Amino acid sequence: MTQTLEGTVALVTGASSGIGQATARKLAELGAAVAVVARRKERLDILVGDIEKAGGKALAIEADISDRSLATAAVEQAVDKLGHLDILINSAGLMLIGATIGADPEEWDRMTRININGLLYMTNAALPHLLAAAERGPRQVADLINVSSVAAFQYNPINSVYAATKVAVNAFSESLRQEVTKRHVRVGVIEPGSVATELASHNRPEIRDNILSPYFNDIETLIPEDIADAIAYMTTRPRRATVGKIWVGPTEQV
Repeated sequence: MTQTLEGTVALVTGASSGIGQATARKLAELGAAVAVVARRKERLDILVGDIEKAGGKALAIEADISDRSLATAAVEQAVDKLGHLDILINSAGLMLIGATIGADPEEWDRMTRININGLLYMTNAALPHLLAAAERGPRQVADLINVSSVAAFQYNPINSVYAATKVAVNAFSESLRQEVTKRHVRVGVIEPGSVATELASHNRPEIRDNILSPYFNDIETLIPEDIADAIAYMTTRPRRATVGKIWVGPTEQV
């Protein structure tokens, strides 16, 4: 790392488990005050307690970011309680895989509400604060990192809609990067391969048992801390350097 994050404030969505939780811990370890956002408040409270015991500063915010008003309120609460906002990590996501033929459109709606709408709502609310941090903050730069997936470029017959949501994340991120990069807001994307998180558990039992479990058992998957390390790398570059995209996959994953 070339620098710590002392004096900065980060907001991490999807922080009640997996990549979001590991990222919140890592950013706090590097000195950031961290606002952790998710729907499961009891898990956030445990995370905040752990960060504070380790000497860090954290704030738990219960919110369903697929609701635009709640996403906006989460950002405003973080800024109100912690003073400003330098880093946004859009980690919240949902992966419901399956064939398109005979699919339940409600699963598509659930994914798009979180993976696309929630990310857009959080970004919209955070951007004024990130721009202000880049202009007046301690680092004179701000970071917005969106957690995408290898599904954004590796397609198969059972992940069409999930992949579509991650293609959207990538396209939005690159367009936004071009819009704000000259104002020193760095927009980056991280594309994880298979990670041992709760993501697969949200699928129907037949999907979990017949498709996902055998696959995950056949390879040594990543752990959330692997992705948190990559995000930490992106946010700790000197002001002159942007890391626009990182793909991180298990060594054994084709």
